[in-house]
Amino acid sequence: MGSQLPQNAARLRLVGQQADGTRTDGTRADGTPAADTTATELPPAGQPGTAAAGAAERPAAEAPAAAHPQVARINPAGSFDEALNAAIEASGLSLDRIRAALADRGVRVSVTTLSYWRRGRSQPERAASLHAVHLLEELLGFPHDGLSALLGPPRPRGRWATAPTTGSLRIEDVWPGQQQIADVFTELDAPPVGELERLSIHDAYYVDAEHRGHLLRMRQVVRATVSGVARCLVVHKADEGATGCPEITSVRHARLGRVRRRPENGLVVAELMLDRPLGLGDSTVFEYEVEIPSDGPTTVYGRRFAVPVREYVLQVHFDPAAVPAHCERYDRSPGEEVDRRREQLWIGASASAHVLSPDQQPGEVGIRWEWE
Repeated sequence: MGSQLPQNAARLRLVGQQADGTRTDGTRADGTPAADTTATELPPAGQPGTAAAGAAERPAAEAPAAAHPQVARINPAGSFDEALNAAIEASGLSLDRIRAALADRGVRVSVTTLSYWRRGRSQPERAASLHAVHLLEELLGFPHDGLSALLGPPRPRGRWATAPTTGSLRIEDVWPGQQQIADVFTELDAPPVGELERLSIHDAYYVDAEHRGHLLRMRQVVRATVSGVARCLVVHKADEGATGCPEITSVRHARLGRVRRRPENGLVVAELMLDRPLGLGDSTVFEYEVEIPSDGPTTVYGRRFAVPVREYVLQVHFDPAAVPAHCERYDRSPGEEVDRRREQLWIGASASAHVLSPDQQPGEVGIRWEWE
């Protein structure tokens, strides 16, 4: 994905190319101007920004010419997203058509990512993404480097990257040594962390009569900080020594999208598709359950935070036949393995203990217990 493959204009020329090597965007293959060259426009294959999954379409090089060709002289100016958006609008191509053309050249970029690029919500940074930009230059009629030259400095990206909000963390700060989590987030093209503000997270963890943690019920209240937020990613990791990885079930007010499991590490990363795309300032609630594998007694449950949360509530429910002898809260600074705070918790008549953490900052909060 990261290798720089040679561009093949014969397969990619959605803007067309003359037999003498002159492209229909008014330039030759080396990017120099050519006189009296006109572009052959393609008819739109759908509305921009929509994907037609499973729809049959011809390869990009075989696309029919439009009835009214026009000169495709794109003059990039201003920002990368403005130039890209103008070129896409001028081409008449849907994002799904562009995605398919890139995939033909071995570069996989999702429709969502293309939409983010043209709207300025993210920008290409990795080697494979920068290669995709060079292919877009060929597809949309830019001179060589005419689009990539507009890219500014790298922006924070991904669920665990440093966010625009103060106090957010990178994944290596939250999960030191857990590179597989970052790799999965890259694979799933994690949305920018700042898109959703976490207003409330409520974890209810259940321990059975055999002292095994077997179920987590999770509820989140979130609010969009930008328009068009449609998904988020969640991470769960089993205890050390457990066989297999957690399984997300019973999703409510959302639906389960792509799931990546790493059983050797007890890790699951899942994409949740919200009930509807959120506009700026819109809020939503989603819930799900996690079935947890266990090979023996469980003595701790904790959550790691990459971003601030206005309110975090953790409840641990024990079977009344197996109530621990001791229970305590612990807090840790990001990436640390040593507690910075401990507080004894009371296990009530309901055989449960809880932690309330208003204005929870990045780090880790949890409950641990002893049976005797």
